[in-house]
Amino acid sequence: MAKVVYVDEKECTGCELCVDSLPEVFEMTPNGTSRVHNPNGADEERIQEVIDSCPAECIHWK
Repeated sequence: MAKVVYVDEKECTGCELCVDSLPEVFEMTPNGTSRVHNPNGADEERIQEVIDSCPAECIHWK
């Protein structure tokens, strides 16, 4: 089973690092938090780099 990335919006601080790094995967919501709009927009390695650099640690695999 393939991994799917998601953002826990309750933990997100809205720093926009993920959106700046991978706009093909992440976008900002009207509430000022990040969400995944295209989980297949990048390979797992690039997504993992964003997960590892997230200061709020709110991006996860399921």
